[in-house]
Amino acid sequence: MPDKPELSEAEWREKLSPEQYHVLREAGTERAFTGKYDKHYDEGEYYCAGCGQKLFESEDKYNSGCGWPAFTAPAEGEAVDEHRDTSHGMIRTEVTCSNCGGHLGHVFPDGPRDRGGMRYCINSAALDFEPED
Repeated sequence: MPDKPELSEAEWREKLSPEQYHVLREAGTERAFTGKYDKHYDEGEYYCAGCGQKLFESEDKYNSGCGWPAFTAPAEGEAVDEHRDTSHGMIRTEVTCSNCGGHLGHVFPDGPRDRGGMRYCINSAALDFEPED
């Protein structure tokens, strides 16, 4: 696990692109079907764009049709934290990076039943991808 970053908001703004900052630090959401990893199916691993912690593996990614990258499970270990989110008049479960606290997206219980039934709906802007060697 990378070192836990202790950055000021000004340092986060300098480190991240405006879209990454909006998603990771302000719990924003990119528009559906616009993220670079929505239709991305190369083999490899997905990391937090904020701190570099491994979050998801390509073997757990699938096409949910929701417009954002979808995964059936996070990477092994304690890669993500889940929190009750009551914003926007809904009750959802927010997913954040367990290392830097960056907002990643939400998890829903409507994923493939044969793969655990969960859909981790994650913003591309919150992710970096490292292809398999």
